[in-house]
Amino acid sequence: MLKGLSPLLSPDLLATLRAMGHGDEIAIVDGNYPALEHARRLIRLDGHGVVPVVDAILSVMPIDDFVDEAIFRATVKQDRDALDPVHEDLIACCARHEPERAVVPLLGPDFYPRVKAAHTVVQTSEPRLYGNMILRKGVIYPAA
Repeated sequence: MLKGLSPLLSPDLLATLRAMGHGDEIAIVDGNYPALEHARRLIRLDGHGVVPVVDAILSVMPIDDFVDEAIFRATVKQDRDALDPVHEDLIACCARHEPERAVVPLLGPDFYPRVKAAHTVVQTSEPRLYGNMILRKGVIYPAA
């Protein structure tokens, strides 16, 4: 345990977040997602939901501000605009950390390849369907 850090940030997850570079992406997925098949690197956070995990990650990881879109969510089937409660919770979580950034819906044919290309996939035990998100890492600017 470390002071000021969420206990959800396991040693493996902290090491991964530190090792990621600018522009690398991390996918945080629900318990039904085929993470083992899609992950280049897999970190399991069994027993935890997707929203607390995203919240913990965003407490330490900057989001890329060099691109227009850097936060993505899965969609309900082929409906870009449908918001399940899990999406509303994820959007609210992201808004607390990155109020200027939109959460962009990605349909399955765009979402799945992006997860497969991600630096790391974090699998949660989230029981709600479509509770999947991708975050693109930004930079921490030097002090002025």
